[in-house]
Formats: sequence, structure tokens, C-alpha cells
Amino acid sequence: MKNKQAIVLLFLSNIISGFAQGISMIAIPWYFVNVVSRPSVFTYFYLLITFLTLFWGLYAGTIIDRYSRKKVFIYTNLVCGTIIASVSFYGYQIQEVPDYLVLLVFGLTIFNYNIHYPNLYAFVQEITEKKNYGKLNSYIEVQGQVTSMFAGAFAAILLSGIKSGDLSFAGIQINIPFTIDSWPIHKIFLMDALTYFAGIIIFVYIKYVPVLKEETHVGSLLSRLRGGINYLKSNPSIFIFGSLSYMLFAFTLVEIHVLLPAYVERFMNESADVYASAEIFYSVGALISGVLVYRLLSGYNEYLSIMLLMLFVSIPFLAMSYFNNLVLFFTANLVLGITNAGVRILRTTYLFSHIPNNLIGRAGSVFSSINIFVRMSLIFVFSLPFFIKEDNIKWGYFIGFLLIFCTAILLFYFYKKNKTNL
Repeated sequence: MKNKQAIVLLFLSNIISGFAQGISMIAIPWYFVNVVSRPSVFTYFYLLITFLTLFWGLYAGTIIDRYSRKKVFIYTNLVCGTIIASVSFYGYQIQEVPDYLVLLVFGLTIFNYNIHYPNLYAFVQEITEKKNYGKLNSYIEVQGQVTSMFAGAFAAILLSGIKSGDLSFAGIQINIPFTIDSWPIHKIFLMDALTYFAGIIIFVYIKYVPVLKEETHVGSLLSRLRGGINYLKSNPSIFIFGSLSYMLFAFTLVEIHVLLPAYVERFMNESADVYASAEIFYSVGALISGVLVYRLLSGYNEYLSIMLLMLFVSIPFLAMSYFNNLVLFFTANLVLGITNAGVRILRTTYLFSHIPNNLIGRAGSVFSSINIFVRMSLIFVFSLPFFIKEDNIKWGYFIGFLLIFCTAILLFYFYKKNKTNL
């Protein structure tokens, strides 16, 4: 494998930054639901930031295809680390962080995700041989989910603290002989900021030789964006696959940031350790998926494999909308981790094999825009007064069941219709 050292350093940087970012992304939704009791403020802001990422995502795709992917990582880490460190410093000065600054950190992290992961996948495609695409995508998933698993564990500890005695962790009672005080939000942000700076140091030492040497499109922003759109127009089967296979990811993002904390708080009547432990079960599922799913399903058609995974995950969504059960809740998050990660691995491997590297960022931004419209629609629906009353948030999972089930049926329809072209 070429550029092995560069890939190792890339993964190392991703582990370090992903750990603290994961804690922040778990802490902030819970902060608004449980600490300051203003979940609607967070939901409306999440709707706004999702709308703004529609434009940012399109622009990010042109950046990824135009400039050095290594430099993109360095500059985005510098911007995010500097701003979040400033918010943390202000929090230390006044011993709290105003809501608008907490939302700023969340919005900044969302914006970073929208360029970080497309850039990561484009970079891997650029420095990796085609025969290793599936393997590397699986490694990315395993690395990302192990990081998320530990982030979820630390989030449970930092949000709730630990008192000497019994600790409920991932649904299991553990005897702890020591005490750890819960962390204020500005202390969590400081750790987040430091990892961005650590990532910069690692990226500086990454050296590589591109495996794919394709022409870089250097025209205007609109002409470069048009190139990605025209490519997908001339390849409708790729467009359909890329759009439909993104639906589970769209619902998962909304589920994690909007549904999950409210579901735990208002339907299950549980605390932060259960909420954060859900991330652990999700990550374990994704880890299992990264190790096994590609090996088991790589020989089958991506359409059918993704369709089966979506049908599989729709069942626990349906069950969660009716039953308040801790075992079911953790099992559903485990299944979501397995299926979402499996879909992402299979989807990315397929797109790597069919879309040129000098178009992958822009084509991805088109898929991302469609994904954002879906997420905005879901967030808007879940912000309606009906879902805020009593335990009605449980019906959000029923909507998730309908969305994923119907998407699986559509995938099967297009598979049958275009079977010879797939």
C-alpha cells in the first residue's frame, strides 16, 4: 500500500480531534435539554445551522476539489481551534458560557464536519490504490467509531460526574471507589480546542505522493460547481444511488442531535448516563460493522446490501415508537450503529469506484445538499408543538421508520429497473 505512513498519521489526527469533538457534540444537546432546560432553543438553532450548511456544503465541495486536501485540514483546524479556545477562555473568565456561544461552538463543529469528512474521504481516495478503497473505508469507520465510543464514555462521566459508589454506565451498575466532579461546558471546550491544535501538528508531518493524478479544475466557483452537477446529470444511476443511500445518515444526524436527548429525557425519564451510553452502543455497533459488514457484503450489489441494512434498522425504530424499554433502547442504538456504518462503507466504496477524484468533492456536495433538505424537513417537523408535549417525541422514531422503510423500497425499485447498469 502506497503512502502508508501518511494514512497512519491521517488516522491518528482524526482520532485525536474526533475524541474531543465527539464529547462536545454529545454535551451540547444534553446541555440545552437538561442543564438549562431550553430544548426548543437548540432545535431552532439546529434548523438554522442545517439551512446554512446547504450553502456551505456546496462551497466546501469546490474547495476540496480545488486545493490541497492537507492544507484544507490545517486551515480548518486552525480556525476551529482558535474560535473554540476563545469561547473557553471567556467561559473561564466569567465561570459560565452564554447560550449563544455554546451554540456558536456547535454550529462551528457542524460546519467543520461538512468539510472535514468529505475532505478526509477525498484525501484517502487520492492517496490510495483502487483495490484498497473498501479496506480503507472500513478502517476509517472502525477508527471513527472506537473514537466515538470512548467519547461517549467520557461524555457520560464529564456530564454527570462520578460519586464514590455505584455508577450506572451503559445500563450496567459498576462500583466506583473514587469521585469525579462533572465538568463545566467551558472546560470541555478547552479540551476540544487543544485537540484541533494537536491535529495541525500531525498534519504538518504528513508527506504523500498522489496515486490519482487528475486535472484540477481551476475555473470560477460556479463553473466548478456546475462540473459536478453535469457529471451527475450524465450519470443518473450514480445520482439516484448517492441520494437514496444518504437517507439513513440524514435521519441518524437528526436522531442523535434532536430526537435522542429529548427521547431519553421525556419518554424514558432517564438521565445523562443513559443518553451518553446510547453513543457507546451505537459505536460498538459501528465497530462491528467496520470489521465485518464490508467483508460479508462486499461481494453483493451495493443497492441490495444497503436496502437490506435499511430494512433491518427500520424494525427497532418502529419498536422504539411504542415501547419504553432500556434493553430495546440500547439494542436499537447497537443496530443503528451496525447499519449506518455499513451503509456508509458500502456507499463510499461504490462512489470512490465510479466518481473521478477531481469531481468527488463537488459530487458529494450535491448529495450533501439533498441530505440537508431532508434533515431540515425532519428538524422542522420535530420542532412542532406536538413533539414538545409530554412524551410525543417517541413518534419521531415512527417517522424515521417510514422514511427508512420507504427508501429501502425505492432502492429495490431502481435496482430492478436499472439492474443491467449497476
